[in-house]
Amino acid sequence: MTFLYKPIYWSYRNSSGLWHWATRRFTLPGLCVAGGWLVAGAVGVDIENTVTYQSFALLFAFLVFSFSCSFFFSAKFSATRLLPRFGTAGQPLPYQVVVKNLTAQTQAGLTLLDDLADPRPPFDEWLAFQLAESRRIRPFRVSQRRERNPFRRATLKPAEIPPLPAKGEGTVSLELVPLRRGILKFAGVTVARPDPLGLFRSFRKVPAPQTVLILPKRYPLPPIALPGQMKYQEGGVALAANVGRSEEFVALRDYRHGDPLRHIHWRSWAKTGKPIVKEFEDEFFVRHALVLDTFTDEPHSELLEEAVSVAASFACTVLTQESLLDLLFVGNQSYCFTAGRGLGQADQMLEILASVQNCADKKFDALEHLVLRHLSVVSGCICVLQRWDDARRKFVDKLKSLGVPVMVLVIVRPGEGIAGAGGTLVKAEGTLHVLEIGKIGEELSKLK
Repeated sequence: MTFLYKPIYWSYRNSSGLWHWATRRFTLPGLCVAGGWLVAGAVGVDIENTVTYQSFALLFAFLVFSFSCSFFFSAKFSATRLLPRFGTAGQPLPYQVVVKNLTAQTQAGLTLLDDLADPRPPFDEWLAFQLAESRRIRPFRVSQRRERNPFRRATLKPAEIPPLPAKGEGTVSLELVPLRRGILKFAGVTVARPDPLGLFRSFRKVPAPQTVLILPKRYPLPPIALPGQMKYQEGGVALAANVGRSEEFVALRDYRHGDPLRHIHWRSWAKTGKPIVKEFEDEFFVRHALVLDTFTDEPHSELLEEAVSVAASFACTVLTQESLLDLLFVGNQSYCFTAGRGLGQADQMLEILASVQNCADKKFDALEHLVLRHLSVVSGCICVLQRWDDARRKFVDKLKSLGVPVMVLVIVRPGEGIAGAGGTLVKAEGTLHVLEIGKIGEELSKLK
């Protein structure tokens, strides 16, 4: 059926490209004139019974004049974009662009348009998304389908450039709103100048490729009593700075037979004339596993995006406490990233979550095996799941049978719910929380 979708794909690609060109090239008055010209052309066909064709000719003359003026804009510019290190999906990202006039004349009345990389996907990626959407939506619910464009990465608006003196420069403040996590790519900047009628813009493009990492959206969380008790952690607080076993220093004492030589406190020995060693004790603290379910065959899945956002929210909250956090998920291989107490910062974990992709070629068992290998050191598990089926139910039951406290958060689409949400697990422990897309922030605020 691929050949049936190709005309639709090329129609989408060409129409979106034409609309992008028109909205950038034409000013708002120019779009009104172009729209009026098209209407006049359609209505004024009958020149014997209407004089609309006169408006058609006049508007056409305006457009031709404005278009012709675009060939006389020959100024040269350079541009430097000053981007922050990170942005956050759904949050405005302010930044600046320094524009330099390379000509010997003052340039005024200019507009800056920032150019993102072409968001239109290749055919294979577009087709995979369309087929996944078709499988998910039943015919009788087509009218309720929420249109979404996962390929659009950000929205931004043009900004006015202050007058640039000869060989001078100016700073332009812009703001964009990232729509999705991941790497946002810029292609360059465009300096635009309208024609004398203010209908059509002339362009001078300046290459300025650059990227910025967009972190996942986060939800505010209330103070939560996370599951689990303190456990002995080999390496203690010094785990991040030392290789091998290390304990917490507590006091000095006399040497005993069998004490390691590396524990000898040489200064005290020199003062007392007898060997003195440093005494350590094992340290206990809380270590949580943040388990992220990435198993879906839907590209650009809403469930996965929200699951990543929920995981990011917990990562930021847990890492403000005196505990360790292990992020466990499966992609093209199994991953475990540990942060907290000097091992890593929240930003590092968010960077990893910003790049998480769906896993379509492995079974859920791969994540189960990864988690079970880490149970000996964790105090409790926070599981963020995309669905509630037999495999995931058995996984949670296995964790509980091993005595591991579990908090389970299941992401569902609006109005769907989950089968078995009122089962024994919920009634007995209250560990299963259903988060409906569109109400996730509200539901998370109710956690205790």
